[in-house]
Amino acid sequence: MTFDYDLFVIGAGSGGLAASKRAASYGAKVAIAEGDLVGGTCVIRGCVPKKLMVYASSFSHLYEDALGYGWGKVEPSFDWRKLTEVVDKEVRRLSQLHISFLEKAGVELFPGYGKLLDAHTVEVGDRKITADKILIAVGGHAVKPDSPGIEYTIGSDQMFHLPEQPKRFVAIGAGYIAVEFACIMNGLGSEVTLINRQEKILRGFDEDLRTGIQDGMSKHGIRFISGITDHTLSIEKQPDGLKVTVSVGGKEETVMADTILCATGRKPNLSKLGLENAGVEIINDAIAVKSDSSTSQPNIFAVGDCTDRLNLTPVAIAEGRAFADTVFGHTPRYISHSNVATAVFSQPEGGTVGLTEAEAREKLGDAVKIYRASFRPMFHSLTGADEKTMVKLVIDSTTDRVLGAHMVGKDSAEVMQGLAIAINMGATKKDFDATIGIHPSTAEEFVTLR
Repeated sequence: MTFDYDLFVIGAGSGGLAASKRAASYGAKVAIAEGDLVGGTCVIRGCVPKKLMVYASSFSHLYEDALGYGWGKVEPSFDWRKLTEVVDKEVRRLSQLHISFLEKAGVELFPGYGKLLDAHTVEVGDRKITADKILIAVGGHAVKPDSPGIEYTIGSDQMFHLPEQPKRFVAIGAGYIAVEFACIMNGLGSEVTLINRQEKILRGFDEDLRTGIQDGMSKHGIRFISGITDHTLSIEKQPDGLKVTVSVGGKEETVMADTILCATGRKPNLSKLGLENAGVEIINDAIAVKSDSSTSQPNIFAVGDCTDRLNLTPVAIAEGRAFADTVFGHTPRYISHSNVATAVFSQPEGGTVGLTEAEAREKLGDAVKIYRASFRPMFHSLTGADEKTMVKLVIDSTTDRVLGAHMVGKDSAEVMQGLAIAINMGATKKDFDATIGIHPSTAEEFVTLR
């Protein structure tokens, strides 16, 4: 059978873009469909614009910190509209850049949403396109709980386009998105409350990291209301704003807000794909895939958040490239989802790679040894700010191997990227001890822990 393309990709986000360009480099005839701006969640409404807002929010603390170093007092002003305008301009520039990369790679772009009609046919608008191989890389979307008044909340997508900065901001949730936006808005001067189900934020992270970030956020003035459920949360629209009512332990609390962000979770974006037409299996609301990213239909593959394996942009890119290398480069390659470094761009920032202490103890019990330090970073020795940095190593005492590293403090992401290489190579505590540190730096604490 003759097909229009060797590969048709549905979704021009991180995974789809990486896979299509890599496949084209092997000589494959490739097309890609996208119904939104090219770039996906990360570039358009996620990692990139969020990190730009993180940078913007960090300046307010610097004005205060400068006083301890002899700088005169500054009365800063902040322009919300200017920030959102320049962030949107940069997002659109990056989107156009990705389009140009596709053109240079020889990948044809179909504007519109792709829908499977059968195992080899995709419909985009009024066109029907056939392909030998199909890759699904459609990402995910936000989901909200069934709480009274939840329709008055916004999702993270809308955060980048608010016409005015909310003076009173509430974030519902305790994952990356809720925590990071709570810190952003706090740094920009809003009054912030974070409402979450558990006592601590960032479920699944190491306990010391969770505690360190939450304590730091509290010191920066963010209020926490913890221990709620979907059924004990309600929102009412009133003349002076949105009234949030929660019940915790039988006690009712209320908080007024101008804007409420609901960031309680995300699910794969599968509703309009027509997966049933192609016999693609779904398990737990995600596309079921094997280690090579193939689905139940042998010629259809899926990568990124729509598979709900490890929902991180670099993982989607790695999965996309590995797929192309395997299928079109004829060099079988598989992605490991263990020991993937990640960071929370909160204030204070957190970084992590490998096993948490709890995970390690569940596997190895008493063989786990912990090295930890908590201290005031040198930068704040003159500012007087009550800031703490935490560094931690999780060790298998039987083999001396480093199983995990965790950090709370400035530049955690930058530090953790380097440590991830060492941990993936099987570094031991003795290897860390034998490494001479860069002085004075926070990173050197990882090679001086005793």
